[in-house]
Amino acid sequence: MNKQKKVIVGMSGGVDSSVSAALLKKQGFEVVGAFMRLVDSKKFKRAEKYAARMARRLGVSFLVFDFRSDFKKKIIERFLKGYSEGDTPNPCVWCNQEIKFGLFLDKAMKLRADYVATGHYVIKENIKENIKEKNSGYRLLKSKDNLKDQSYFLWTLTQKKLKRILFPVGGYTKKETKEMAKKLGILELTSKESEDICFIENSFGGFVKKHTSLKPGPIIDIHGKEIGQHSGLALYTIGQRKNIKVASVDPYYVVRLDFEKNTLVVSQNKRDLYAKELIAKKVNWISGKEPGLPLRVSAKIRYLPKGAEAVIDKQKNRIRVKFFRAQRAITPGQSVVFYKGKEVLGGGIIC
Repeated sequence: MNKQKKVIVGMSGGVDSSVSAALLKKQGFEVVGAFMRLVDSKKFKRAEKYAARMARRLGVSFLVFDFRSDFKKKIIERFLKGYSEGDTPNPCVWCNQEIKFGLFLDKAMKLRADYVATGHYVIKENIKENIKEKNSGYRLLKSKDNLKDQSYFLWTLTQKKLKRILFPVGGYTKKETKEMAKKLGILELTSKESEDICFIENSFGGFVKKHTSLKPGPIIDIHGKEIGQHSGLALYTIGQRKNIKVASVDPYYVVRLDFEKNTLVVSQNKRDLYAKELIAKKVNWISGKEPGLPLRVSAKIRYLPKGAEAVIDKQKNRIRVKFFRAQRAITPGQSVVFYKGKEVLGGGIIC
């Protein structure tokens, strides 16, 4: 008699994770819902109530994992440190690496779960063993829904982790997921979707001002002429247009942050924002093996835009990315993610 497989689903109270739990239960898994308590905020307390209510509605047991201390150290403090040093970090990438598929996965395995599952829109493909090539393992693919695809945030995954992860809604569109929730009678019970940084309740600027020491300094144009004063470099990022307090008919854009001189460099010429190359550090290959380089890929330097054609090659222990067309606002601290068709090959941190 086959043992019923146990899966712990990260439930946020939203429609994606709720439908994920429902699908897995229908497939015959022993489903346990788990809410990750990350920060003390009204938003998280409300989400926890929604998740608990959804677990009751679906008839699955419910747990709460308290990761607040680790989240503060591994995500929030690292986020603030990055901004204070001139990077524009991506906390969602770290959270997936350190919390959701780090602490959460480890906790689930200690509770003797066979898998964890989340509501991410991404597909895990099992590579069937090939007798000649002896290939096995897993590929990470873009989801069916191109607009909701979240593969950009998951480039840090490894073969060891993928073996224990399920993405039940990755093969559906967001519209199809909502339709399933409606048929299940749970759509009205789910919380509203949030696209903001989860630990920032109000404004980004207000959060940074509250938690970092800001030092005002000069704003200079691309030619070195001082034209104003900035409020603290941690409040700015490459390509930013808003909150540059310089009197002008035409807008200025941030092109560089000079932390040594505490200077904000701006330009009114959008062409100064474009570059054709970048260097990436802390690169991870999802297959576990570096592909043959140089290699032509599609590379994404932020979440929403489509990938851009590029050639990647080795530069010592880092990866050089050369784009066929110049890209706007390549930003240190953000992720660059490499694709071959639908497959996510891996990624790294722009430096």
